[in-house]
Amino acid sequence: MKIATWNINSLRLRLDLLSVFAKISNPDIICLQETKTPDELFPQDEIKKIGYKYMAFKGEKSYNGVAILSKHPIDNIFASSFYNDDKRHISAKIRDIEIHNFYVPAGGDEPDIEINPKFKHKLEYIRSIENWFLTNRNKNDKIILAGDLNIAPHANDVWSSTQLKKVVSHTPLERELLINLQHSFDFVDSARFFTSMEEKLYSWWSYRNRDWRKSNRGRRLDHIWVTQPLKHQLKSITTLKEARDWIRPSDHVPFMIEL
Repeated sequence: MKIATWNINSLRLRLDLLSVFAKISNPDIICLQETKTPDELFPQDEIKKIGYKYMAFKGEKSYNGVAILSKHPIDNIFASSFYNDDKRHISAKIRDIEIHNFYVPAGGDEPDIEINPKFKHKLEYIRSIENWFLTNRNKNDKIILAGDLNIAPHANDVWSSTQLKKVVSHTPLERELLINLQHSFDFVDSARFFTSMEEKLYSWWSYRNRDWRKSNRGRRLDHIWVTQPLKHQLKSITTLKEARDWIRPSDHVPFMIEL
């Protein structure tokens, strides 16, 4: 089984790219973020034609939005706010695995909760996720946490940890909170399970970089974590970097695991 996560940055705008991704990588399950589509306009028929008969989604116009697309039947669909009414979480059970798809708030520009309410929102959102899992789930459950978590937690998850330590997405406080969330539930970070901490690893490159390959100033913002019962079923990971070169691409590229 292949499970992918991708911040598509507008589903209806990039339906053609979703089709390309499905043909190239053939994932069984795709977790999408920033679908930017209200539920009544979600392109269900088009997605079924791409090969995903089953889907769960929660969206809003122009902002946020998450979806789980699956080739396998799904049930136990639910969404939680964790902080406010933003559409940032959707969960579904596929076979015996519960999948949680998150779009964590970006957090604005200033890493200061006193002057930037968006940054406070982000920190509280991460704390809320940690509390929810510890309260409502068991570490021995088969769970996958996926999505755009908007934090690059380790030094080599960014192009320069020194230069970005005061930039939202890589500040010490954000990094600590995300690592605490991972460790609190014994999640396995699939990317770092296969990739040494000494190796650079990115999933996002800013639109501001005209030649993103040459500058290669990336960040690893997109993650797939699994609980311990799934750890030894991890077979491989793939970061589809070439997706950043597609016509009208998202600034994120798909990240995929195989179990």
